[in-house]
Amino acid sequence: MRISTNQFYNQNLRSLMDNQSKLSDTQEALSTGKKLNRPSDDPIGAAKVVRLTEELDKLTQYQRNNDFLIGSLEQQETVLDGITNAVDRARVLTIQSGSGAITDNDRAALGSELKEIRDELLDLMNSKDANGQYIYSGHQSDTPAFSIASTNNGNEISYTGDAGKNFVNVSDNSKIQSTSSGLEVFENVLARLEFEVNPTGTATVNDARIYSQDAFNRFHSANYDNLTPANNNFELTVQASGEVELTNSGTGASYGTVPFTSGQPFTIEGMEFTVSGGVGDTVDFSLRTPEKKNLAQTVNDLYEVLSTPGLSQETYQKALDDTLIGLDNGLQKVALERSSVGGRMNAAESSYSNNLDLEVVTKAARSAIEDVDYAEASVEFSKQEAALNATLATFPKLSNLSLFDYI
Repeated sequence: MRISTNQFYNQNLRSLMDNQSKLSDTQEALSTGKKLNRPSDDPIGAAKVVRLTEELDKLTQYQRNNDFLIGSLEQQETVLDGITNAVDRARVLTIQSGSGAITDNDRAALGSELKEIRDELLDLMNSKDANGQYIYSGHQSDTPAFSIASTNNGNEISYTGDAGKNFVNVSDNSKIQSTSSGLEVFENVLARLEFEVNPTGTATVNDARIYSQDAFNRFHSANYDNLTPANNNFELTVQASGEVELTNSGTGASYGTVPFTSGQPFTIEGMEFTVSGGVGDTVDFSLRTPEKKNLAQTVNDLYEVLSTPGLSQETYQKALDDTLIGLDNGLQKVALERSSVGGRMNAAESSYSNNLDLEVVTKAARSAIEDVDYAEASVEFSKQEAALNATLATFPKLSNLSLFDYI
């Protein structure tokens, strides 16, 4: 086949330029460490790299979320520890306040320390996270969770947040609760369950009190009717058999009998009564509506009682009993929240570990597509360099060939 001089030069020039272009691409790959330096190098691979990079960006954000979450939960654990210690101390002071040898000055001193504990509890319940947000205010995290105000009945500590819970995304399909509402943890603490004697009975009630709080709590929890108030009324009736029977005034249900002697105390369902009366006489009483009181309010109420001289022993003792029950119930709430925080920390740490594994796999997949194999690229560079040098060496010789050299 005859090749014109123009074709000969063009063909060799294209060969030279191709070799030089390939050598330049390989050199760029070696210098950047990437075999995909532009989408045109591998359109399909470039699309995969974009998707994998987006996935890595999401994983990075999830890890940031997780770091913040773990830090917040660790802070909450510290806050709950502080509250537990403060309430334990308040409990010790409450028991000390019940000593028979205590004077008014001693009570005032104990009250002063309880006031400090109340303020400490308020500070802890109004703790902020690393972003300056109130931890226990629910969704109202820009405002303190609890506030204290002076009223005609003494100091009133109220919850000013809402019932919202906050969550943090730690993966595509997983989110972990970052905070609990102070309404749930501190405010909705069940106060002491009680009953009250009604004046409609015919027997004379010399004394009526709770003898066993646990037994009464079980009775109250099993029988209190939030929908039908009449079912919360009960009647004790003296029987001819020398016993007293407990019945529900609303439903007529009987809760059994216990021995009865007029003027002597008897116990039934955790309650102790001292009643004077005969056959057919009755004692009417009602279960009080369950109340809820936050921990700081419970401590404040005892502080106010200790700071008020001249109270009757009955009022004083009732305040001590109410405080002990309120503190114990509050500690149970705090313990439940600490357990919840621990569980969420475990979940966060597990998610963090899973995301790290996903990050390693995703980076490896992206590297396999876009990163250069230096050993392979170096060999290829040597081959292309040799080809280019060969082309540069042979082209001048071939271009100078002429038939006249052979005549």
